[in-house]
Amino acid sequence: MSNRAERRARAKSARRGDGDQYTRGAMKSRRGMLDEQALQEKARRLAAGDNGEWKPSGRNDLAPVAEQVDPSLRDPKLVEKPRSVRHWFRLLSWCLIVLSIIAFLVAMWVPNMPMWAIITICAVFTVGVISLFFVGGSYKENPRLDSYGTAV
Repeated sequence: MSNRAERRARAKSARRGDGDQYTRGAMKSRRGMLDEQALQEKARRLAAGDNGEWKPSGRNDLAPVAEQVDPSLRDPKLVEKPRSVRHWFRLLSWCLIVLSIIAFLVAMWVPNMPMWAIITICAVFTVGVISLFFVGGSYKENPRLDSYGTAV
């Protein structure tokens, strides 16, 4: 009578559909080699669009750039007219910041720029940035934050 390990091995090979001892020995010698039939079956499944391993393709599923529209432009909460004094001051602050940056870039290329002009440009930039702290609004009004207060 065979021992328990041999019985389990025979049951396992019977479940797999392995044949006799000769076939099992031949399969052991080919273990690690590619099975051509399995490869052809896999290629057939991939060509048919069935589930299988992902292979890169040359097609581009993205829509052309002209058709894509920034979703922030369509959301009325994100782009709105200034409706209060606070919004107007916020717009003015951003304008001061942008204009002072442009003025600073111009001042870098102008030779013999007077010191009072550079100090004025820096002061305008500082006033613009500091004023944003006062007119920026609360985090609850910011549509670019998720429910946890994280920027998206």
